Amino acid sequence: MNGFEYAWQALTTTPAAFAAIGGVVWGILGGALPGISPSITMALLLPFTYGMDPIPAIVLLASTYVGAEYGGSIPAILIRTPGTNAAAATAIDGYEMQKQGRGGEALGISLVSGVIGGLIGLFFLVVLTEPLARVALLFTPPAYFALGVLGLSVIASLSSGSLIKGLMAGVVGLMIAMVGTDPVSGVSRFVFDQSELLGGIKFILVMVGVFAVSELLIQAGKPEWEKPTHRDSRIKLPSFKLLKRLRKSQFIGSAIGLFEGCMPGAGGSIAAFMSYNEARRWSKHPDEFGKGSPEAIAAPETANNTVAGTALVPMLSFGIPGSNSTAILLGGLLLHGLDPGPLLFTKHPDFIYGLFGGLLVANVSLFFIGMLVLSPAIWLVNRPKPYLLAGIYGLIFSGIFSINHSLFDLGIVLLAGAVGYVMRLLKFPFLPLVLGLVLGYMIEANYRRSLLLTNGDHSVFIDDPVSLGLLVTAVIFVVGSFIREARDGRRRRKDGTKEEGLP
Repeated sequence: MNGFEYAWQALTTTPAAFAAIGGVVWGILGGALPGISPSITMALLLPFTYGMDPIPAIVLLASTYVGAEYGGSIPAILIRTPGTNAAAATAIDGYEMQKQGRGGEALGISLVSGVIGGLIGLFFLVVLTEPLARVALLFTPPAYFALGVLGLSVIASLSSGSLIKGLMAGVVGLMIAMVGTDPVSGVSRFVFDQSELLGGIKFILVMVGVFAVSELLIQAGKPEWEKPTHRDSRIKLPSFKLLKRLRKSQFIGSAIGLFEGCMPGAGGSIAAFMSYNEARRWSKHPDEFGKGSPEAIAAPETANNTVAGTALVPMLSFGIPGSNSTAILLGGLLLHGLDPGPLLFTKHPDFIYGLFGGLLVANVSLFFIGMLVLSPAIWLVNRPKPYLLAGIYGLIFSGIFSINHSLFDLGIVLLAGAVGYVMRLLKFPFLPLVLGLVLGYMIEANYRRSLLLTNGDHSVFIDDPVSLGLLVTAVIFVVGSFIREARDGRRRRKDGTKEEGLP
């Protein structure tokens, strides 16, 4: 069968289409809650996909990503409180339009631009993923080891804040991945006489803990967020004349979203702000930016929804997620026994094209669902914050307990949540930790296999040209990041000295 037939079969013989629609609804509602990012919204669903078939399960998670990227713009426009990090760029002019009584128009621009960006991202996902996966067929065990190291170095070097903190978080993730049974010798390691740890610490428990539980602990210490009103709870779709004006901004947003989505570690936030700045640079009305410009909403919304599609390219082709959300999606794949990479296309073409078909349904249905779910989203945000947090806690614990009916798993989640809370306070990035945990098996297993094949000769990592190239690239990323941080530190010290010298 060809790709179209696989996609049609998945949509007509499995609940993938219903999963796509349900994921979009859940994503919009989750994205509309300030502080509940797309990755957290997906992490809340992850335990409930455990008993599902692979295609609808992954479609559900991916569609939640799509819906959450749009949902974050609702509170950003109505109350200037971004529901997602990427929506922070939308809040600048979206809230200005809301104050001018044009909130419905801003919501309409956000919805239409999000749908356009999502469809563009899906197109490039379909076009780019399989050719890149064919390149990965050339990989040997040393190359896969080097690929894992590159993934950690790229994410750590692009982490917000200190490079040292990013690398430390990645090492902690690798240490957690070492718990359990040795993949080569079968010897148990770091289990402390706990039989529950013989199979290792499941990444789903760590993900839900560090993303969801830690965020709830942070939110518990914050005051209530501002409540939106129903005064502007109707979306007003942009006119044809306005759409013509927005074409340039949407093109800029989709182009930047394509590039940033395929770059590990970039993500929707960087794409949204870059698109905002470039749209202002190329606009015929740059003076309107910051005062309620429609173009200032169209560009970032197109960008972050394009990223929702293109961010899956490196994850499906090489198994390297470029953002927290795609790390959750990678966890879903591994949970269902699907290893991303070139063999995924040869062994499970029905899954790949079923996922593409589900994402098409998700992006098309986003337009209609976005118009219908606005009022429920506003109602949800208006609920008392303690009730919302308690409900999310209940969702987390019931989902985790339903997997193995184990109180030990709940303890791991709470411990991971406490670790995540401390990491948030100390400004440690989560993504390197999660990648260290997820990529730990690939790195260790291929390292050990390479040494077994060569009787312990480490020169195999240099003799293999693909491995050498990836390792050199990893070193360049890390060294370049050190140089950049040192330069930024000198600039900050220089600026501080100048300010101290001012009268």
